[in-house]
Amino acid sequence: MLPGPCYVISDAHLGVAPPDTERSLLAFLRVARRDAGSLVVNGDLFDFWFEWRFVLPRAGFRVLAALAEYADAGIPVVWIAGNHDCWGGDIIRKDAGIDYRMDGWRGSIAGWMARVDHGDGLREVEDRRYRALRSVLRNPFAMRAFRWLHPDVGARIALGSSHASRTYKAKDDGEGLRRVAYRDLAADPALDLLVLGHSHVSALERTPTGQVYANAGTWLGDSTHVRITSERVELNRWTGEVTATPLAALSRTQ
Repeated sequence: MLPGPCYVISDAHLGVAPPDTERSLLAFLRVARRDAGSLVVNGDLFDFWFEWRFVLPRAGFRVLAALAEYADAGIPVVWIAGNHDCWGGDIIRKDAGIDYRMDGWRGSIAGWMARVDHGDGLREVEDRRYRALRSVLRNPFAMRAFRWLHPDVGARIALGSSHASRTYKAKDDGEGLRRVAYRDLAADPALDLLVLGHSHVSALERTPTGQVYANAGTWLGDSTHVRITSERVELNRWTGEVTATPLAALSRTQ
């Protein structure tokens, strides 16, 4: 169970994002910590993350430290692996104290029965080729082999091959993941809320079944995020205050 208010952020792509992106995220985390009951990082916080035995990527270390401060303060932090930061390990789990998940999360968020997934590989047709690649990238043997590369070489290879999926919003303007969300919610009446990311397209919608689909969008450029309380789900844009007027809001009851 994740207590409310629960903040959900996704797709910051630190390491290739402009410095202002990291500064704004750090400012948000400092302010939100006064209000947050829990925090969910829904994938692609970093554009590249890999843990060698004694080395970690340089980019975004201040944000990781800020997340560790949440955990130290007793505020639960769940991190769902995205397609760019799926090689997490002991540094995130043990050193930072974060609940790092490879395959999504399901449970109660502020009283809402919720499922959280990054969203990569969920589209049935469009993501078929990617799903095959995903199984290779997340294979323990592939990860072990990558660890033999010098960190500078490994990081350069990874960052050089990832530019297309970090810089653009989904070509379908998020419609593919929207269809996935509506389908999965209709098939699972026990869920009140489904939260996705990945498309870089923010959304907050009530489905025909009365359930809620939310997408935090991207911190890279938009600074949008989701806030979940027992009464409602909000889609917000960071402007210096976590209690600013939301872009959209849906209550628990219609």
